[in-house]
This record gives sequence, structure tokens and C-alpha cells, in this order.
Amino acid sequence: MSRDLPARGLRLPPPLDARFRPLALARAALDADIGAGGAGIRVALAVEQPAGSAWRRETHVYPTGHPREAASHRAVERLCKFLLWSRGGSRLYVDGPPSLVTFLTRHYAADPAGMFDAAFMGPQLFGTPFEVVPVPEADFPPEREAAVALGRHLDGCRIGFDLGASDRKAAAVIDGEVVFSEEILWDPSRHADPQWHFDEVMDSLRRAAAHMPRVDAIGGSSAGAYVDNEVRAASLFRAVPPEAFEARVRGLFRELRQAWGDIPFVVVNDGEVTALAGSMMAGSGGLLGIAMGSSQAAGYVDRQGRLTSRIDELAFAPIDDSPDAPVDEWSGDRGCGVQYFSQQATARLMGSAGIDVDGSTPLPERLVHLQDLMAAADPRAALVYRTVGSYLGYALMTYREEYDLDHLLLLGRVMTGAGGDAVIETARAVLAAEDPEAAEGIRFHLADERQKRHGQAVAAASLPELR
Repeated sequence: MSRDLPARGLRLPPPLDARFRPLALARAALDADIGAGGAGIRVALAVEQPAGSAWRRETHVYPTGHPREAASHRAVERLCKFLLWSRGGSRLYVDGPPSLVTFLTRHYAADPAGMFDAAFMGPQLFGTPFEVVPVPEADFPPEREAAVALGRHLDGCRIGFDLGASDRKAAAVIDGEVVFSEEILWDPSRHADPQWHFDEVMDSLRRAAAHMPRVDAIGGSSAGAYVDNEVRAASLFRAVPPEAFEARVRGLFRELRQAWGDIPFVVVNDGEVTALAGSMMAGSGGLLGIAMGSSQAAGYVDRQGRLTSRIDELAFAPIDDSPDAPVDEWSGDRGCGVQYFSQQATARLMGSAGIDVDGSTPLPERLVHLQDLMAAADPRAALVYRTVGSYLGYALMTYREEYDLDHLLLLGRVMTGAGGDAVIETARAVLAAEDPEAAEGIRFHLADERQKRHGQAVAAASLPELR
């Protein structure tokens, strides 16, 4: 973004992060400056998935030779990055100045962060090369978004499962009622053998099946990107060598389906199931779900209660334009959501708050310590949660531009206990101060423990439709 053009001051800045520069305010400052000069050049953008879903946006840049031309190019790249990680696509269409096209082409071909985005969006997720396509806007694909009424099927005997970074859950569900649920700790990111992953998931499914007379369908959620039950990318399997991933992990859930007699079997991203569960609990659509755990998971249900073709990987979508923003260890980019809405975020902020924790302490244990301090009314812990809440309030100003939402469901270990209440209270205060319309238009939901366990299980189990 235009880092030489300061945004106006934050009305409720995060108390532990004076460097934080919300993307929404940085963009507003740039747009105002370009508009005031009257010399802005319109840019049209589109992101397209191979299956046909496409989304369009427009923005403006400074003319060639302007002192802030490079800053406006950077702003366009940030917008493209948010579109790529919230929507997903292997083609980026650009109708703009040749200098902008050159900048974007080089970014995705030579900049490490851009190369990560291109590799993920191209070969890894959609199985095709990533392309920057410079064409007139008239040749852009039409804007369209696929949506499917996946889930909400509660008939029969079903298993619902969720595979997280630190635990896996499975539940037996009979006609919508949970008759058994279990959570087992595991550490999948350390295991390189695909057979270990198969056996561990199968173990949870069998334990749930033992509590029902039969199994009619299985539905599950897992961190990562999944297309047609195929694993395209997932941190759970980061230790698996590429050859073994292609040979065994990519089709792991099809193999599990075959092991269960080819019954209806559906697996989607855990954020999508979070959103579906929230929509089922709230009884309405237009809902964005965000889970703050080992990473940031997100999912969206449209106003008709349907899951869409968006990938909703907001962990990699930028929200902070500060040049000093923390770096995501996986993508190598700065200012991405995972560093603000996860255990990584709270661990980073604990040091700023003066809470000393041994650097070798695992992140879940650091979070437990923070929660204990918050329960004891430690003001340092309150500062951590208020900082996360401020991040969230400002991020919602960006999220609301990209999602038609009335409801926000917050889940995950970071949101557990009194700290979760502080996060919501602060986020609401930020919106009230910065964007009163958003403050009036968004309803916050914080699921209790039973809803988190059972609601997610029921939603996952409801994914397949019986034949």
C-alpha cells in the first residue's frame, strides 16, 4: 500500500502494537489522495477459477512518472492478494497501465511472497499454471459465483469428524442427535508416513461407528484446501514428502470412502464447516465464521445458506499494511491474518505485554497460561486480548467490503473464556468508532463449548446427502 502516505490516526489502536496500519484505512488514504489530485488512472481487475467462478474489482493508480506510482502499484497487489486468498483463482486479469502489468507480472514470478501465491493458486490448488492476463476489461470473464446447498442433511446414522492441528474430533450422529463425541490429541505435522495419517483418521471413525447400528454417511472438515474430496494443500501433511503426498495423501479421503463401502463421504475446509455450523445455529445466512486456533480458519455462508466457490483462506489475506508487520512463516509475507487471529498472535503479544514465557513452551500451553492470567484479572492479559480485538475490528472493515454479511461467528481456542468476551467487546468498540454502519449491521456470535463440539460435529456429519 502507499506506505509513504500515512492514513489518518486510528481511533482505537491496538494497545500493544503501535505500528499496526489497517489495510482499510491505508486504502482509504490512498484513494482520497488519488481522487484529490484528479489524475488517477482506472484499473480493472478480475480473478477467475478454472471452473468458471470469477470476481471483478476496480481501483485507481497514479499515472506513470508520479512520485507515488510505485506505492499505488503496491496497493493494487495487496487488493489482488486479498482477492486471491478470499476467492481463489489461477488467472488474474488486469486492464491498466503497462507499468502496473509489468509490476504484477514480476511480483508473481520473482518476489518470494508473490511466488508463493502463484504456486498455491496455480499448480497446487487448481492444477494449472498461474497467469497474469493483460487484456481490455471487455474481454474479462463475466462475474459469477457458484454456490451449493451442501449440508443440513440430518437423516440416518452419520459420522462427523474434524481434523485440527493439535486434536482430531469425531462424533456419531443419529437423525441429527449426537450420541457420541470424542476428542483425541495428535500431532500430524510431525508424521511423514501417509499410512499413519490414514490409520489415525480411521481409528476415530471406527470409534464413532461403534456407537451406531450402521453408518450411512460420513462428513468431515480439516484445515487446508480441498476440491472434490481431494487434498490440494494442508499443513497437517507438511512432513509428508512431495512424492508420497501425490501418491497417497491427495486421494486419502477417497481411499477412506472406499474403506467404508463407498458410502456418501464429503470433506471440506474446516472454516466452511464452521460457517455452516454457525448458520445452522443462527438460523440464517450472510455469515462469516472465523476460528482462531493454531491458525486462522474462515468460511462463509451466503444469504441463502449456501457454501460458495470461494476458498476463504483468510489466514493468508492481508489486513495490516505496516512495513514492520509480522511475517507469516509459511508464505513469507507480512501483515497476513494468521499473525493476528491465532495462537501465534497471542504468543507474540504476550512478550509485548511483559508476560514472560519460555521460548520452548508450545503455543497451546502459552495460550493456557494467558487464559489463566485473564481469569485472574491480570491487566497484562487483558491488553493482549484487547489488542486482538482491535485487530479484529479494523479487519472487519476490510472483510465487510468483500463479504455480504450480517453475522460473525467466532470460534477457536483464542476465543475461549473471558478473553473471547474482551475480543468481541473491543472489536465492537472499534467498529462503533470507525464505521458505525458496520457496528449496527454485524451481529457477533460466540459459541459455547457444547455448541462448538456438537454444532461442528453435526454440521460436518450433515454434509453428504444420502442416496
